[in-house]
Amino acid sequence: MTPPLQPDPGTQAGLPACVRHPDRLTGLSCTRCGRPACPECLVEASVGFQCVDCVNAGRKVQRRATTVAGAPLGEKPLLVPVLIALNVLMFAITAVLAQDPIDNDRSALFHELSEYPPLVAHGEWWRVLTSGFLHFGPIHLLVNMVALWFLRDMELLLGRARFALVYLLSLLGGSAAPYVFGALNVEGAGASGAIYGLLGGLIVAVVRLKQDKHVLMNVVGVLALNLAISVSFPGVSLLAHLGGLVVGAAVTFGMIYAPPAQRRAWQIGTVVLVSAALVGMFAIRTSQIVDMFVIG
Repeated sequence: MTPPLQPDPGTQAGLPACVRHPDRLTGLSCTRCGRPACPECLVEASVGFQCVDCVNAGRKVQRRATTVAGAPLGEKPLLVPVLIALNVLMFAITAVLAQDPIDNDRSALFHELSEYPPLVAHGEWWRVLTSGFLHFGPIHLLVNMVALWFLRDMELLLGRARFALVYLLSLLGGSAAPYVFGALNVEGAGASGAIYGLLGGLIVAVVRLKQDKHVLMNVVGVLALNLAISVSFPGVSLLAHLGGLVVGAAVTFGMIYAPPAQRRAWQIGTVVLVSAALVGMFAIRTSQIVDMFVIG
């Protein structure tokens, strides 16, 4: 379909000029803004013809389809490969320094970055974060990185910024639980808290998206199996797993159950509340540990 023909040149006296071509008189106009436009400046729309300016403006304000969390559709996972690379890099560095790819925790750097409650309580706060990028041996690393890769769809659902927040807060939740409820003389490391946080978030997402009950049962089954392993094998921190799981599920809930009209406020509020709870837990436990050493 093409724009209507221009009136006969002999009848153009008194016609307005095209807004984009002042030297062209026209009897046509944009159905959206009403401004006069020549055939060259009109584009077919759902109703009538619109000028190219209105068409371009409409394209700019057109909303892109998003997920329930507000993330744009069609993106590819970026943070998951980056996180895997960082974990592998840290393992390689500690293995080289330890001169042992199996017992890489012999490295002095490993013990400077791992979570050790007495040292955390005495000011070495970076340990609650850096410990999440360390692993005890290649098997520990492999299990966590494979799990992280299979959970990459969480990045697509949440979007990169929200995914980063869920991962970070879950990691801190996995550090907070053993710090608050565990033994003081136990050294902790691993991305398991963050991984379990994503797994908890996945369960929330499956319920929110009303997936088939078999999908939910499969995810719950994987979670139950992993928790059973946490209990069965010595040296595996069940507290770290549970801490990450609870935090990840809570943050994801706030991210994907937020009403669309108030999504940003709900999501920011969820992050602030969970962060405040974690800071409070660390602060209270730190005070207790410091008092123990002072008394002792």
